[in-house]
Amino acid sequence: MWLYIVQGIGYGFAAAVQPGPFQTYLISQTLSKGWKQALPTALAPLLSDGPIITLCLLVLSQVPTWLQRFLYIAGGLFILSLSYGAYRAWKNFDLNISSTESSTHQSVLKAALVNMLNPNPYIYWTLVTGPILLTGWRETPANGMGFLAGFYISILLSLSAIILVFGTARQFGPKVNRALLGISAIALFCFSLYQLWQGITGT
Repeated sequence: MWLYIVQGIGYGFAAAVQPGPFQTYLISQTLSKGWKQALPTALAPLLSDGPIITLCLLVLSQVPTWLQRFLYIAGGLFILSLSYGAYRAWKNFDLNISSTESSTHQSVLKAALVNMLNPNPYIYWTLVTGPILLTGWRETPANGMGFLAGFYISILLSLSAIILVFGTARQFGPKVNRALLGISAIALFCFSLYQLWQGITGT
């Protein structure tokens, strides 16, 4: 189970610090409204990911073993591209981040909607985390639950940390976020190699 928990923690952290519409939305809300009002929006994945995971697992559960191996390889290549994207974002990170305009009626539900309309979670749960969750669950439900627990504890804590950093120290926040992007690039690269190995060897 511990292998699945560790994978969940790693993928949760990587998903949280990857640049995207949802992360941009959280940072925007933090810079414009402060961390106290923005902090609850970190819970949005708990609302939005349920239908996404269910849909992706229903699709994955119908595919044969050889196709699952192909998805592992495709997922490994996708993670490798995310690693490169994170590296480019780290390399070209703009430390001069300014606040953006936002509505006065922001909520966890709106943040969840932003996440649901973002294609990244669907790709992530189909090509990357979905096959791992499905494999762990088939071995024993405890492995699947361990993966989910590690993933969501990690992503919620990481999103909360990003909100707190940008909300409490604007001049220091971008530097920390840049460091997180660098760590994410390295972590994603390692995970991509591991996933490619799983797809090639079938283990």
